[in-house]
Amino acid sequence: MANVIVIGAQWGDEGKGKITDLLSRSADVVVRSQGGVNAGHTVVVQGQTFKLHLIPSGILYPKTECIIGSGTVIDPQVLIAEMDQLQALGVSFDNLFISQTAHVTMPYHRLIDCASEERRGEYRIGTTGRGIGPTYADKSERTGIRVLDLINPDQLRRQLEWTINYKNVILERLYNIPPLNPDEVIIEYLQYAERLRPFIIDSSLKIYEAVQKRKNILFEGAQGTLLDLDHGTYPYVTSSNPIAGGACVGAGVGPTIIDRVIGVAKAYTTRVGEGPFPTELNGAIGQLLCDRGAEFGTTTGRRRRCGWFDAVIGRYAVRINGLDCLAITKLDVLDELDEIKVCVAYEIDGTTCAHFPTNASLFAHCKPIYKTVPGWKQSTTHCRTLEDLPQQALDYLKFLAELMEVPIAIVSLGASRDQTIIVEDPIHGPKRALLDANGTPVTIT
Repeated sequence: MANVIVIGAQWGDEGKGKITDLLSRSADVVVRSQGGVNAGHTVVVQGQTFKLHLIPSGILYPKTECIIGSGTVIDPQVLIAEMDQLQALGVSFDNLFISQTAHVTMPYHRLIDCASEERRGEYRIGTTGRGIGPTYADKSERTGIRVLDLINPDQLRRQLEWTINYKNVILERLYNIPPLNPDEVIIEYLQYAERLRPFIIDSSLKIYEAVQKRKNILFEGAQGTLLDLDHGTYPYVTSSNPIAGGACVGAGVGPTIIDRVIGVAKAYTTRVGEGPFPTELNGAIGQLLCDRGAEFGTTTGRRRRCGWFDAVIGRYAVRINGLDCLAITKLDVLDELDEIKVCVAYEIDGTTCAHFPTNASLFAHCKPIYKTVPGWKQSTTHCRTLEDLPQQALDYLKFLAELMEVPIAIVSLGASRDQTIIVEDPIHGPKRALLDANGTPVTIT
C-alpha cells in the first residue's frame, strides 16, 4: 500500500495529467484536492485525447474510484458537460464521487472575475476568468455556497436570494454589469443539483475508509508550486495551495498517511499569465519550444511562455513539497537543439543567489546564471528504456538530478501513455528511481 501526492514543481502545465494517469493504473483511489476549472489535464490514450478539468485523471481506469475533494471549487455546469463528454467517448463515471463540502462556482463569480481583471489594466494578474478566485474569496469570507447547499432546495433559496442581491450591488455599481435574476439562477442550479446528487458524499470519510483498508491512494493537484497562494510568486498566483501540504488539507487527511511526494517538471520551463519569469525566451528558441511542445493551455488555449529549465525554482519546489523524486516530462521537445541552457543560480544586483527569493520585487530583478550543455540532435520519442536514450540526453537528466538533489523516477517523451521511461510502479515499489541524486543510473533487478 502507498499513498502518493503528485504535484507540479514549476508554474503548472508540467504534464501532471499524464503522470497521474500512468500512476492511476495502480491506484485504487484518485483524489483531486484543490483548484477548479482553471486547471486542465490532457491525457492521450491509444491516440484518443481526453481533456479533463475537474474530474480526476483516474477516471480512465474503470475500477479506480475518483473523488473530487473538499478543497476544490466546482462549477457544476462545466462538471456536467465534462461528464457528458466522457460518456460520449465511452468512459464510465460510475466511480466518480463529489465532496459535499466543496464550494460551488456561481455565475456572479465568473462575472466578477472577468470584470475585476479588466479593471486592473496593466496590473492584471492573468486569471482564467473562470470565477475561481472569487469562489475561494467567498469561501474565506464564509458566504460561499457548498455542494451540500446545492442539494437542499430550501437552504439554497435562502442563501442565494440574499447573496445574489448583495452581488448585484457589486456588479451594477462597481462594474456597470446588469444584475442577475435570483430566480433564474436558483432554477438553473437546482437542475444541476439533481444531476449531481447521486455522486455527492462525505469525501473525507470515504478517503479515511480507503486508508483503513490499506488501499493505494493517489492525490492529484492542479497548477504548480510557484502558483501557490502562500508560497508562490505572489500576487501572480492561483487562489489555493497546489503544494503537497495543500493536498492533505484539500482532501481532508492527515500528513502521516502520505508515503511519497512526486514532483512533475518539464525538461524546460513554461508559465501562463503575468508575472516574472527569469529564464523566459522571446526569440526563435522560445517559439520552437512552444511549437514542439504544443504549449497552449488546456483550459484557456492561451499560449504559454517558454524558457530554459530553472533549477532555482526546482530546488525551491523540492524544499517546499518535501519531494522524494521527480517525473521529467517533454524531454523530446529538446531533441532538435544544438545546445541547452540550464539556470543554476540568479544574479541580483551583482550578487549570486542560489535560492529562490520570496521577495517579489527581488524576484522581478533576477537574472539567470546559465550553464550550457550539449544537445543530442536526434529523436527520443521512441525511447522506452534508459539505455535507449542518447548519451547527451542521459547526461542532461543526470545534471538535473544533481542540481535538484532528488532522484528522477519517470521520463516522459511524448503525450501518449507508452511514450514513457518508467522503471517501476512508484505506488507499489520501494523508493527507487532511474537516476539517483548524483545522477548515477540505478539498476533495478
